[in-house]
Parts: sequence; structure tokens; C-alpha cells
Amino acid sequence: MTNPLVELGNLGQSPWYDFITRDLVATGQLKRLIEEDGLRGMTSNPSIFQKAIAGSDLYDDDITRLASEGKNAKEIFEGLAVADVQAACEAFREVHEDSGHRDGFVSLEVDPGLARDTAGTVAEARRLWAAVNRPNAMIKIPGTIEGLPAVTTCLSDGINVNVTLLFSVARYERVIEAFMLGLESRASQGLPLGGLASVASFFVSRLDGKVDAILDAHEADSPLRGKTAIANACRAYATFQRAFAEPRWPPLAARGGSVQRPLWASTSTKDPAFPDVYYVEALIGPDTVNTLPPATFDAYRDHGIPMIRINEGIAGATETLAAIAEAGADLDALTAELEDEGVKSFADSYRALLAGIEVKAGTLVGQ
Repeated sequence: MTNPLVELGNLGQSPWYDFITRDLVATGQLKRLIEEDGLRGMTSNPSIFQKAIAGSDLYDDDITRLASEGKNAKEIFEGLAVADVQAACEAFREVHEDSGHRDGFVSLEVDPGLARDTAGTVAEARRLWAAVNRPNAMIKIPGTIEGLPAVTTCLSDGINVNVTLLFSVARYERVIEAFMLGLESRASQGLPLGGLASVASFFVSRLDGKVDAILDAHEADSPLRGKTAIANACRAYATFQRAFAEPRWPPLAARGGSVQRPLWASTSTKDPAFPDVYYVEALIGPDTVNTLPPATFDAYRDHGIPMIRINEGIAGATETLAAIAEAGADLDALTAELEDEGVKSFADSYRALLAGIEVKAGTLVGQ
């Protein structure tokens, strides 16, 4: 029987792992996930690193060493994170090469506190890219209005970019424009596009959490429950298909450019009324990535039924979203709210992470 995760890859969707920790690499578990489950990449964020570093003693020796060298909490964190990303990049090196530089990426996020600071984001992205110094690293930049010019600049520089925290199709359209501008800028300088990669991380399940609360207030067991996020993502995928079928793209492709694939993020099921692989199953399609947290990854291995379904979703998306709007859900307002909440959540996690490192460093060095 074919592993459902491997079959996702055969259908054109790359399964990535939304998790990173030091022992994942050290124990050989990451190698097994790559070899047995067809894992093709990895993402991280401040919340993931917070759990990994604060929740174990795996990093204590390095924290002690870096703190003894006079490093502050942010410098200690970056030292730990860069080392983890480098190790994971090495584990994915063969995937990166065998896929023609399409997969095998490991993402590291800029300080989320810079989400509204274009110049600060560019400077941090350049610094982290140089620190990791691996061709299959990918720097995560929030897709805020202020982040868009940073995406263009970094791609023009030759930095692989994961544009994160996308909730609305309108913003996603602007992300594609930022991507195109970055590649056009690089091409105009006579620089190569081959090997340069980008994904656009479109967040899924959180939107249902917002909309379903509105539906529940008006009607018990509304038939629209759990349908908004998938319809919204399907509409984003249709936008992707149109954008890369337009005349603007072939000249960039001819110079070695690769499409900026949609990456489905936040695909774990938050509502127990729906199956644990609900969002994964609905959004399988060519030229996509799905970054799965460990529990969802394991669940899909166990009982996923891989099949391209996204075209069915696209066919019904307009009607579904119109019905949802008629029911009183303002998607523009809700997606803007989700972006603000996402920026704040990651920034809060980042601050908590640094505070935890500072406490731990003080304790360890004082021993």
C-alpha cells in the first residue's frame, strides 16, 4: 500500500513539516521522514522554537556557552536557530538537488516585531540568509503591506523567500506582484533566476474559526460551517493559476524562474466537528505545498486518501463565498483582523521566547 504522504508528492503537492527541534535531526527521525514519508521541506516560526527551546534541555549547553560569551537573548536565539536550520538544510540537501531546487527548503522567520518595518525586515532577512549560508534555506517574511517591498528586494538579492501570514486573496494577488517584480529586477541586472525559490503561505483553518462563530450566532448547525476557509484557499489557487498563465511569466521562466507555489498553512483541524485531515484532503493540487504539524502529518500517513480535489473546490468557491457574505461574514474585515492577530501572536511568542532564554541563561551561567 502506498504511503498517502508519498502519494501527495506524486500528485504534485509537496508535504512539508511545520516543526523543528534539534533532536529531530540528531536522532535520525528527520532522515526517516524524508526517506519513508516523502517529506520535502520544513517550516518554523517563533512559537515552534519557543516550545523546542523552553520545553527541553537540549539547548542548555549552547545557551550556557553563548551567554558566557556575552551574547544577549536575541543573539543566543539566533545562534541556536541558525544551527538547527543549517542541520536541517543538510538533511534536505539531497531532496533539494534531486528536485531541481524545487523542494528541500527549511524556513527561518525574521523577527516578527519587524512586520510593519520594511527596511528592518530587509536588513534582518539579509543577515539571517548570510548566517545560515545554505542554498536551501528560506527566509520567512510576513506578507503585510510593509513586507511586500521587502519580498521584492530580497528576491532581487537572490534570497529564497517564504511569504507568510496570508489570509486574503486580495493580499495574495499583491504578493504575486511583489514576487514578479523581484524576479524582473534580478533579471534586469543580468543575474540568474535558476535556483531562486519562493512560496506564498496562505493560512487556512483560522478563517473558519472566525466565520463559523458568526454563523453559529445566527443559525444552529449552518450548512456553511467549515466551508469558508477551503473556498477562500481555492479562490487563491485559481488566482495562482491565472497569474502564472499570463504573458508576463514565460520570459522569467525562460531565464530559469520557478513559479511561486501556494503553501497551505494552518491546516490542522481546530474544530472537532471536522475530520483531522479535513483541510489537507480538500486542498490537494499540482504546484502546491502543505506544511503539516506533526499530529496532522501522522494522521495523514495513517488514513489520508490522496486525490486532487481542489478543482472541485474552485468550481463551487464563488457560490459558497457569496452565501457566506449574505450570512453576514465580511471576509475583508475578518482577514484583516486575522493578519493583525497573527502578527501579534508571533511577536508575542518571539518576546516570550527571548524572555525564556534570558531567564534560562541567567540560571545556567549562575550555576
